[in-house]
This record gives sequence, structure tokens and C-alpha cells, in this order.
Amino acid sequence: MQIEVLHIDECPNWEAAGDRVKEALAQLGKTATVEFRLLSTPEEAARVPFAGSPTITADGEDLFPSDGGTPDLACRIYFTPDGVAGLPTVEQLSQAIGHHER
Repeated sequence: MQIEVLHIDECPNWEAAGDRVKEALAQLGKTATVEFRLLSTPEEAARVPFAGSPTITADGEDLFPSDGGTPDLACRIYFTPDGVAGLPTVEQLSQAIGHHER
């Protein structure tokens, strides 16, 4: 499995998203490549499943699919048990990664 964190330069959450992905993988006992891709233009964002920064994909699929992607270079929000946040929880990532593998 290849996991990619799609992000914009202004996003304050992209590094923490990568850390949480790695923590979720460790909890699951899984190994995977985690890469980071900086999106600098709307054209780059339109070519990938980008739904705001950070978008976390596994094998090219958004782990948290929404109504659609956006070419807008903007931050993304996630709905967590504690309310709206700039990135998913480790538990949400574990569930999403586990679901992706099925």
C-alpha cells in the first residue's frame, strides 16, 4: 500500500497528518510507504483526488471520500468525535486504512 499526503504549502496540518498516518499504521501492524506531495497550482490539484489540504490517499484513493475533489488550493476539514478539525484522528485513520484493505 502506498499512502500519500496531498497538501498545499500554507497548510499547517500536513506534517501532523503524516505522523498520524504512521501511528495508525503502527497500531494496525502494517507497513506502507508514506509520501508527501506539494500541490502548487489548481491544475496539479485537479489531476489528483484532492479535497483540500491535507488529503490522505491510499493507492490513489481518498481515505475520506467526499462529494468531490476541488482544484482550490485550500485547507480541508474533517469531522472528528471532538468536532471539526484540520485532520482526522489516529483512530479514524486506522479505520479508514483497514477499510481500504478489504
